[in-house]
Order: sequence, then structure tokens, then C-alpha cells
Amino acid sequence: MRRSRRWNIAPPLESAGALAERLRVSPLVAQILLNRGLSEPQACQDFLRPSLKCLHEPSMIPNLDRAAQRIAQSIRDKEKIVIYGDYDVDGITATAILWHAIRTLGGVVDFYIPHRLDEGYGLNADAIAQLCDDGARLIVTVDCGVTAIAPARLARERGVELIITDHHEWREKEGSAGRRSASSLNPEPRTLDPDLPDCFAVVHPRLPGDGPAYPNPHLCGAGVALKLAWGIGLAMSGANRVDAAFREFLIDATALAALGTIADVVPLVGENRNLAHFGLGGLRASKLVGLQALIASAGLTGQNLDSFHVGFLLAPRLNACGRMGHTQLAVELLTRADAARAQEIANYLEQQNRARQGVEKKILEQAIKQVVSNGWDNENQSALVLGGEGWHAGVIGIVASRIVERFHRPTIMVALNGGLGQGSGRSITGFHLARALTACGAFLESHGGHEMAAGLKLQANRFEDFRQAFCAHAASVLEPEMLQPQLRIDCLADLRQLTPALIGELARLGPFGPSNRRPVMACRDLIVAAAPRRVGKSGDHLQMQVRQGERSLKCIAFGHGDLAERLTPGSRVDLAFEPALNEFNGYTNVELEVKDMQFAESS
Repeated sequence: MRRSRRWNIAPPLESAGALAERLRVSPLVAQILLNRGLSEPQACQDFLRPSLKCLHEPSMIPNLDRAAQRIAQSIRDKEKIVIYGDYDVDGITATAILWHAIRTLGGVVDFYIPHRLDEGYGLNADAIAQLCDDGARLIVTVDCGVTAIAPARLARERGVELIITDHHEWREKEGSAGRRSASSLNPEPRTLDPDLPDCFAVVHPRLPGDGPAYPNPHLCGAGVALKLAWGIGLAMSGANRVDAAFREFLIDATALAALGTIADVVPLVGENRNLAHFGLGGLRASKLVGLQALIASAGLTGQNLDSFHVGFLLAPRLNACGRMGHTQLAVELLTRADAARAQEIANYLEQQNRARQGVEKKILEQAIKQVVSNGWDNENQSALVLGGEGWHAGVIGIVASRIVERFHRPTIMVALNGGLGQGSGRSITGFHLARALTACGAFLESHGGHEMAAGLKLQANRFEDFRQAFCAHAASVLEPEMLQPQLRIDCLADLRQLTPALIGELARLGPFGPSNRRPVMACRDLIVAAAPRRVGKSGDHLQMQVRQGERSLKCIAFGHGDLAERLTPGSRVDLAFEPALNEFNGYTNVELEVKDMQFAESS
């Protein structure tokens, strides 16, 4: 069983009934909308019917117009433009979006992706020097660069203009006033004094500007790239709208933006949700042969794709290339590869993904053993910093996510290979990981990231000092209740309410992800109708039938196979679950995917 979770059930709201009648939806759906902070009928209608018309104008992002005009000039003058991207899915898709945009508009463009293990994250001086030697006249970063002070200085010294587009945390000048709390998930009002690279323009949705703040502070790197592409199209047209051909390109590019948005685990609300909604719809019909080859390699051809397919099937294949080797191939897949080459790369990514899974499993076992053997699996431990010789630096970020799922603690995993350690971290809600690393920056060579994920480098002989400092910092800002995993439940329901029609209404609330999670419901005092049985290759999962009144439904509880012996026909349980449709032998039935189980007090 996983660490016990506290059920946090949203209280029923009297206004749900009236809202349901107004929207013509189930009261359960109305309750969920209210839980999401949506109470006005029009706001609810907009949520249920996403529209690209709700996207914000690109000019609202600080410095975007200046950058777009400069890139448009390079396109007209046939200057060589190089896109410098990050090696994760957000960086890969952002690079592809901007590459296709510049090519579509007639520009001369190439791309460069640093090697994850040899070069590490972000702009580096050696790469800048090489790009300058190779004839680049303009370098545009995507999904990186906002902290690259020294590499930007080198580009200026070499006479090559640099445009940085990013969405990560920037450095602040020494003595900057009004710092945000490290435990705050959302930005607080403060005096902003960023220490930015000296370059032609820094395009960043959260930078302070002369006008109103950009309405979507959580735009990811691919989202910024899409907005910049839109801005370049406007600059090339000389009008207040792009031409029909480029508009079609932008709509198609939402498929790439959706991949980056979902994979980067940014909040799926507002503009991000609109991009994800339309991008997911466009994936299936995309004209990019690379995307189609990627979808085929995952066995998803012809299927309607949702955030699960992207997050757990497509994104890992793109990421595997950079984790186990070099991301250049993944970018080639989504840019210049023809059908034959795309198939070849997609097959290679599949092999790399399988290899990654094997390496990940081995490191995860070692990491769990390290936690348990050191006695860190207790309520007094506020954070976990784990290190290992021989760990593959390309997969430790995924393992950090698994450790967070298991122990519900901010986790840093460090590959200690030689004198330099390379680390990757994942966080829990309420603990800003990038700012925590800044607080412990005296022990690090470099670091960067955002609220929920970050990376770092350190000297191996400083690992223990960093571990103690990070854990002490976490203990100082995390409240005990933040360390107890919660299961947020949207509403209580009866089995009779769980119909195929309701499942269809719930699907309209997607795409699901951070800040717009899949709805979780609970049913009280259910009767186990027949002897449960363990299923799966190792019997790790539990399958059972539950009954309430005249209604009975099948349940699957992943990871709860150990409860089979405790449950007998007639046992009474409370279930927290996600309702879903299960299609088998031509029949479609409602099934409950159990998220947690409690034995009813009356049993």
C-alpha cells in the first residue's frame, strides 16, 4: 500500500443544482466546475467550449514584438538563424515550432541542442563560440537562456545577436527587494529586479514590462515559441493579421505546442488548456510525418489522443533520445525528416525508451533502498537528497518523480560520476524547487528550473553539505500538513449517478493536468459483491465488484492487490475513484478506477 492519504472532500454547494440546470449538465459536473472556481454561467460555457479566440495577443509578452521584428529582418536578408533549444520535450517542440515557422516564411534556419550529459542544461560558451564560427548571424534560444549571463556576453563580443526566449526562473540582482517565499507556489507581488543577459531581447511571459502583466504566467517554452512564431508572421505581413497560409501553419503548430505544454507539467488552465485542447485534436490529423511516425510507434494511430497519451506514451519516447543519447534525433524527427527517415528515428526512439525503462527501474530500486536504509522514510524527514555512483544522469529526473510519488517529499537525485555531480529534482505542491536551490546556491556550481522541477550541478565533495542545507531549508518552510499526501475529492456520489452520459460530460472538462486534474469522486458504504481477485502479471492489482442498492459496478484498483485477502463478499468499503468507460466484446460499461480505499466504519 502507498503512504496513507487524507481525504479532502469538497463540501456540496447549494448553487450546483441551479448551475446544472442553466448549463444542462449533471449536478456532479456543476459541482466540479464550482470546485474549479467557475461560478458564472458564461465562464463555465467558455470552459466547456474552448476556443482559439481566447489566446492572448503575442505582443502582450514583454519584448516579443522587438524579437519578432529582428527575426523577420533576418528572414528577409537571408541571414543564417540558429535556434538553440533545450533537450526536453518542451525544448524539442519549441525548436520545431520556430524552425517550421522560419522555413515557412522563407528564412535560412538551423538548430542546435546541447548534449544532456556532456554539456548540461542551457546556453554554454563553447556552443556559442562554435555557432559563431559556423556562420550564425542570429541565435534564438527556446526554453532556456534567461540565466545565461556569460554566454550572452560572448555572443555580443563575437558580433552575433542573441534573442532569448524562456519561461524559467531568472536570476535577481544582489539585494533585490521583495523576494517571494520559497514555499509559495504562485508568484506574490514584489519589486522585480531581474539580472538578465545582455542581448538583443529577452522574451519571457513573466518579465516586468511597461504594460499590463501577461495574463498567462505559466506559458511553457513551446507556448512562448508559438507566440513568437505568430509575432514573426505579423511582422512579415506588415498587417494586424497573418496571411491564410501562415494561419494554417499556426493552427497545425498547436499540436507541437500541446506536446510541450502537457509534457512540461504546467497548469492546464486558461490559455494553456485551450492550446492543449486544440493541439490534442490536431495531433491525429497532423501533416508532420515525424509526428505520425511517433504516434504509430506508440500504437496510437487513428485514436483520439488525450493528455494521458502525451504524458505517458508520446513524451517519454521523445525524451528517451536525450536521456540515453542525444536529442538532435528527436528534433530531426519533428523538423526535416522525410517519411523513411522519420520511421527510422521513431524505431530508434522506441528502442531507447525500452532501454531507459530498464535503467530507470534499477536506479529506482537503489534509491528506495537508500531512503529506507538511512531511516529517511519517516514523518520528520522534510526532503530527500539521494546520490549514487554510476547513476545515469539522463533518467534520474524520472526516478525523482517516482520517489516523490512514493514518499511525498521534495526529492533531489544526484548522479555522482567522477568529481562532478549532476542532479535533477521534483517537488510537491507548495514547495518552489527552483527558489529552494537558489537558497542553497552556495553549494552548487549551477542550477535552474521552476516550481516543480529543476536541475543542478555540484562538486561531488560538496554533496553532503548540499544535502544537509537543502533538507534544513525544506524543514524551515514546509508545514507538517504539506508533507501528508492528500487526495482531493470533488464530490460524493451514488453508484446510480455513474452513467455513460456522465462520463461523456466529465470528458468535456479536459484536457487534464496540473490545476485541472481528473475529477475524483467518492462513494460511501459500498458492499463488496463477490470475492475480489488479484490481477496483473505479479498480482499487484485488485479487481472487484461493488454494490449499492440495485446498482453494481466493476472496479480496478492498481497497486492494491495486497488488499485481496482483507476483502470478502459483504465487506463494506468507501472508495475514491475516477469513473471511466470500459469497452469489451462490443459492450461499453462504466468502471471505477480506484484511487484509494477505506474500510467503512460500519464494517
